[in-house]
Amino acid sequence: MTNSKEIIAAIHTELSTDTPNWDTLLKITLEHFDCSTGTLHFLDKDALLQLKSQVGIPEFLIPKLSSIPIGKGMAGIAAERRKPVEMCNLQTDDSGVARPSAKDTKVEGSLAAPLMHNEKLYGTIGIAKPIPYDFTEAEMDLLMEIGELISKKLS
Repeated sequence: MTNSKEIIAAIHTELSTDTPNWDTLLKITLEHFDCSTGTLHFLDKDALLQLKSQVGIPEFLIPKLSSIPIGKGMAGIAAERRKPVEMCNLQTDDSGVARPSAKDTKVEGSLAAPLMHNEKLYGTIGIAKPIPYDFTEAEMDLLMEIGELISKKLS
């Protein structure tokens, strides 16, 4: 996909079905951002982020990513702050934002964004590249827009 209008149209198409294929939606998003790894978490009634879909996460890490408390790791912090959390190189991060096991993903440039609609949190979406990368404001805004579309479907 070459521009933001195309990905938004593709996301709309996927969300227009009664039961969206979350794996397909995540793959469309990763393809647009040229990312190799991604996660989609939905907020449950206990205020935990539950893994709904993932691409490129090593099998041994799935148990650690399956349920994330608000405020823990990139996804949890994005949910807590209700704004995107970006990291140029997760492998060299020493801020404490990324969990130590996150380095096992072998990704570097990472972005996590909350799924928000009408100021309500529905979950998070995370994307990552295997190289150091600074996501632009426009890319962060687009991921937030995708998150809002997903949230509208969940509301």
